[in-house]
This record gives sequence, C-alpha cells and structure tokens, in this order.
Amino acid sequence: MRINFAHIRERSTHGGPIDFAVFEAHSTTNSDSANAGVLAQLTAKARMAGCKIDQAALAFNENGRIKFYGSKNLVDHLARSGLPQWTHSIDV
Repeated sequence: MRINFAHIRERSTHGGPIDFAVFEAHSTTNSDSANAGVLAQLTAKARMAGCKIDQAALAFNENGRIKFYGSKNLVDHLARSGLPQWTHSIDV
C-alpha cells in the first residue's frame, strides 16, 4: 500500500527549525494505542528513507472533516493551518 505524506521544515515557536511529517491515514481506529503503532511504523519507514522527523501526525477524514492524531504541538499547528500538500510517498 502506498502512503502519501508531507515532510516539512518550519520555524518552531522557540525559533529553531523543526522537521515534521503528516501521513495520510486511509483508516484509523478508536484506539490510541493502535493509532500510535501505525504512526510509529510510518515514521520509522520515512526515517529509513532519509527523512529527518522531529514530530509526526496522521491525517484522516472523519465524517467529512479532516482530523489529526499525533504529537500535540503538531496537531495543534495543523488544526490552525490545515492539511499540508503531500510531498512524498512510501510503500508499506
């Protein structure tokens, strides 16, 4: 299965750069532990492909709305700024 993701570098609230990834989730569960496992697997795969990732999140559609799961600071940022454009893809 091919998963799209955005790999982005932005300035953090503390002034330094932060690298983050947002993965397109085709489905999620109501279980935080299952979502955390999927996010960890995708993050590890992207890192093995050479991406530096400080924070990561899943993006998924729930009842017609985009929702995010992952690092709290990143989820808060994405809730304000919206879904970024996909820049990469990985096969899992």
